[in-house]
Amino acid sequence: MVLQDWFERGHVAIVTGGSKGFGRAVARLLAERGLHVIVDGRDENALDAAQRELAKVGDVIAVAGDVTDASHVHRLVQIAEERFGRLDLVVNNASSIGRSPMPALEHLSPTVFERVFATNVYAPLHLIQHALPLLRRSGGTIVNVSSDAGVVAYAGWGGYGSAKAALEHLSRILAAELEETGVRVIVADPGNMNTQLHREAEPGVDLSDLAEPEAVAPALLAAIAEAREPYTRVELQALLPAIA
Repeated sequence: MVLQDWFERGHVAIVTGGSKGFGRAVARLLAERGLHVIVDGRDENALDAAQRELAKVGDVIAVAGDVTDASHVHRLVQIAEERFGRLDLVVNNASSIGRSPMPALEHLSPTVFERVFATNVYAPLHLIQHALPLLRRSGGTIVNVSSDAGVVAYAGWGGYGSAKAALEHLSRILAAELEETGVRVIVADPGNMNTQLHREAEPGVDLSDLAEPEAVAPALLAAIAEAREPYTRVELQALLPAIA
């Protein structure tokens, strides 16, 4: 597989959780290809640093906020519509493990469980709901970033894994409902990476041998370019040898 430039200059993308890690790496690649990229993040300092870095390669708009905040989500879509009149890609990357270290299910509190589902399941759906009128117009693409924890039973990952499993099934149903609209839904499993979220999930564990987000991000662009069906699930690290 050869990674071609399938992303037209002037197209518009929203990447949540774009202030660091995998989201920032994806946003950078999209900006390099001439897209207008709207990113968000809860950490204003990290978001400002990301915008300064990404502005060197393309047009990036950074909006501080939490994806569980309805007004923030509305603002992301509003920016796309008012400034550019279109939206072509939504990458739901923002995620949360709820608490570090993660508790076993036996000790998982309702408050933490609800927070994990709010961030990992309802927030992506809420953004999709508000983005769909623009995405239908452009025949755009929705990417929901998942995890192997959503399909494999890892002890201690119950809250996060359950939320990612819910996100995956939500994505399959969404694709069935959008089948005739031209909007594609991709579930992307980036695999284990050396990210802040993974470090919080397994505090004290040496993750230096895991893939860096910058090394995995090109596989997501390849997956978007190659997807032809209304629904696609892809394990991104499995694509890396083909696009190297």
